[in-house]
Amino acid sequence: MSGTAERPDETRGARDLHPRKFDLLNLTLVDVNGGLRPYLNVFLLVHREWSATTVGLVTTIAGLIGVGLQAPLGAVIDAARDKRMAIVAALLAASIGAAVIAIWPQFWPVLVAFTVLTAAGSSFTPTVAGLTLGIFPKARLSRRMGRNSAWYRGGNVCIAVLIALVGYGFPDRSVFFLVPALSLAAAAAVLSIPRDIVGQELAEEVKPKAKGGAALKVLLGNRPLLVFAASIFLFQLANGPMASLVAQKISLAHENWSAAITSTTIIAAQVVMLPMAIMVGRFADGWGRKPIILFAFAMLPVRALLYTVSDDAIWLFAVQSLEGVSTGLYSAIKPLMIADFMEDKSRYNLASGAIATIQGVAIALSNVLAGSIVDLSGFTAAFLVSSAIGTAAALLLTRMAEPSSARS
Repeated sequence: MSGTAERPDETRGARDLHPRKFDLLNLTLVDVNGGLRPYLNVFLLVHREWSATTVGLVTTIAGLIGVGLQAPLGAVIDAARDKRMAIVAALLAASIGAAVIAIWPQFWPVLVAFTVLTAAGSSFTPTVAGLTLGIFPKARLSRRMGRNSAWYRGGNVCIAVLIALVGYGFPDRSVFFLVPALSLAAAAAVLSIPRDIVGQELAEEVKPKAKGGAALKVLLGNRPLLVFAASIFLFQLANGPMASLVAQKISLAHENWSAAITSTTIIAAQVVMLPMAIMVGRFADGWGRKPIILFAFAMLPVRALLYTVSDDAIWLFAVQSLEGVSTGLYSAIKPLMIADFMEDKSRYNLASGAIATIQGVAIALSNVLAGSIVDLSGFTAAFLVSSAIGTAAALLLTRMAEPSSARS
């Protein structure tokens, strides 16, 4: 339909929604898994003197419970008339969870609070993607999704810098109070988006199509989506603990700089993720989805092996920056691929929630797996196991068909 003119109401609607409203929203969303989780691990391990196994156990249990809610939450968000309020509710839940960790850093409160944080944080990007699908036409969708990811990554860099400054200049638990402050700004941004602009009359190419069948049948009958989900599970099982492992390894040798070190490991990756997200927005339609995500997955086992070459902090920081290539490409292309796989766009958040559940289970399991391996055999063994699992993820992904929308 590239040769047809946009309907006047579509053009007007997309123009009336100033893109900077989406930019500000993505800028202020906290990345719980990639940004806050590594600091939480260091906070508990270094400042509260928890064992690596106990830290991994808490994050695993919290992660499993939290992400188990993602698919049901996705179905609720699909049915919600105002998706902006779904984002506001998640921001409120994340703020409460972070405050509890700061005020009461004991086993059970941390477990419950981080469960809430994981569930809320995992819902941010798919809900924003669902909001985007309801506004922007297909011809503009890849660039808008890429721009969402780019601003999200840029925000993560700024937040990591804030974590470093607050962690160094204030009591260690003060870092967690950044979440309510940032959530307030994000809520203001999303509520500035007019409710009446989000509607099925916009973006005809992504308008929901009524289809019968139970929600579970819709997901289980989608073979490309199932292959994609299985490869994501292995990818996250390998990738989930690596930023935390690097931060822990360096922080144990430089305890007074733990917050700054953790932030540096995050920044090193996030700075690289930003141009990767922009690249996806510009080239995903022309290159296709599969070559991009295959390259992203192939970088993971290489990076894991490079961690074992040297214990030098500068070397580890440099290798950590390569996470920006794999994770940056993956996180930017994922919402586009889910949209391609789901012919019925009214099920988009359900599919995103299911993928988030699988991803979160893998991340949760990865932490207890990595923590146990570190306690038993050391950091090098943990990185080698991650490399092997990452290789399996890339091989499985080769079995996935290229999404049809990317070829059209």
